[in-house]
Amino acid sequence: MAGARREGQVTMSHRVRQALEGSEHLLVQAGTGTGKSIGYLVPVMEWVARTGMRAVISTATLTLQRQIVTQDAPRVARAVREVTGREPTVALLKGWNNYVCLRKVTGGYPEEDALLSRAAAEFGASATGEEVVRLREWAMSTDTGDRDDLVPGVSERAWRQVSLAKPECLGTSCPLRESCFPVLARDAAAEADIVVTNHSMLGVESAGTPVLPGGADAFVVDEAHELVNRVTEQLAASLSRVEIAATARLLRREQIMVLDLERAGEALGSVLDALPEDRLVEMPAELTDSLLALLGCLQQALDDVAALPGKEEADAAAKKVARNRVQSVVDVIELLLSDGVQAGSFVPWVSRDGEDRSYLHVAPLDVSASLADILFEDKPVILTSATLEIGGSFTHIARQTGFLYPSQGPWEGIDVGSPFDHARQGILYVASHLPAPGREGYGDEQLDELVDLVRASAGGALCLFTSRRAAEAAADYAREKLETPVLVQGEDQLPTLISRFADDDAASLFGTLSLWQGVDVPGRTCRLVIIDRIPFPRPNDPLMQARTQAVNASGGNGFMQVAAAQAALLLAQGVGRLLRTVDDRGVVAILDSRLRTARYGQFLAASLPRLWPTSDSDTVRAALTRLADPE
Repeated sequence: MAGARREGQVTMSHRVRQALEGSEHLLVQAGTGTGKSIGYLVPVMEWVARTGMRAVISTATLTLQRQIVTQDAPRVARAVREVTGREPTVALLKGWNNYVCLRKVTGGYPEEDALLSRAAAEFGASATGEEVVRLREWAMSTDTGDRDDLVPGVSERAWRQVSLAKPECLGTSCPLRESCFPVLARDAAAEADIVVTNHSMLGVESAGTPVLPGGADAFVVDEAHELVNRVTEQLAASLSRVEIAATARLLRREQIMVLDLERAGEALGSVLDALPEDRLVEMPAELTDSLLALLGCLQQALDDVAALPGKEEADAAAKKVARNRVQSVVDVIELLLSDGVQAGSFVPWVSRDGEDRSYLHVAPLDVSASLADILFEDKPVILTSATLEIGGSFTHIARQTGFLYPSQGPWEGIDVGSPFDHARQGILYVASHLPAPGREGYGDEQLDELVDLVRASAGGALCLFTSRRAAEAAADYAREKLETPVLVQGEDQLPTLISRFADDDAASLFGTLSLWQGVDVPGRTCRLVIIDRIPFPRPNDPLMQARTQAVNASGGNGFMQVAAAQAALLLAQGVGRLLRTVDDRGVVAILDSRLRTARYGQFLAASLPRLWPTSDSDTVRAALTRLADPE
């Protein structure tokens, strides 16, 4: 393989091979520019080619997944063939409903009156109608059926018209099974040496639902800092009167009596409306009673669905859909009424949406046991990311992912460094003269500081905020004071905004959490990264509250292990947006003096790339003025 030697990549490759041979658990922090995907693909592909073992590689983002499947893996596979005589095979696998269902596209499933009609004429020239028409045309020509191959993409509402959840599939009785995209993807995965998938799929597998055909002899988890959040999201569930009403409409279409179900759904909605938008430390009796009443109606509905005819293909499809929709609601209610909620291993809470509709949520407190026991036990596991070392230690990530359980055996965390000279390429400016932000945000001092910095750099600023309201308010303020363009997340599609930002070195981009990770804009276009405040989780976040209390109850420091650790991880990701190549230069400005003055500031700083630190605003403005001049 061609390319310059990277010492961090070589070190990583050697240690990954040792972990595979010794069936060990390994955490590898590999800074941007290390080439970590090649660093693990080389030993993993050599190992599977030599031993006949199978490996699963999981990522958090589509961008990295595509890079591995279309660029890195083919290159490494050819190189491995030259050494071993065997070229490892690679397959991409996603969730069932990420693929188009040919039978649904051609009218083999019943209409969903809660969503859209199939007839394009019914929505005329509406944006959603045009999406559905385009989807059907694409479905007849695509080779993969993979939603992510459809460019431009479509809304979730439109996609639901051409996709299915796996329990709704007709299975072997479907006449189109031989050309079924999700089946073909799973068949290819079952035969492949290496399966590339996503963290959500690992979450499903860790819950005991087998979705990785052929199993795995080793796991490599890239972008591993996102693993626990993605698995938690996958295992979370919600319930609302809106969902109950949609389920009732579907059942009524099948001539099933739903009056009692509709009443039970409205009763649940009324109970939720009366509860505060907060975590439910205990399940109120009136909520338990309404859930039990609703469960009884749903169980009767399941009996009614079972009595529906199903010999004809159309009837069988309708029956599958109805049974799955009812069963999915039953599963959520049974989880909410389970011993797990009573014991605190699952956390329930109430929320409201923008239209003040109430939702009941439930999510696991901790996913480490399921990851350890179901996925990782007795297998080599490699977790890698540019940010795994929190507060100078790998223990936080190891604890979250189950590596600390005795059953997992020995584990090690290593930092293979970065090809960047952070102290020469970048400045870390902490505005320690500013007042610390309070619960209500911050004042004009921070906004004036932001404007002065952007003006000194003549734009070229990626401005990261912890809330949409703060981002929009700062953008409005900046637009009044600056002559350079200001782009704001929400005013256009995010990829479009990022492209416009990358193409105009005078533009600045203001946004929230989705910009803190994964944005890759190398070169002088992004010469200034501004972070408005330390990104602590919301104090009223139900899961964070429950996790903090659990750590405190076990004798630990809940604030440091939960809130500070999460803030450190996200802060490191935000700072990492500045340097993307060895030629990049710039400034990261953090407008939160607590990074210098608070006791936890040192812990947070220990998680960041080692940029040259300063609190001198004149020095920083002078540096930005020089960076603003392309000559």
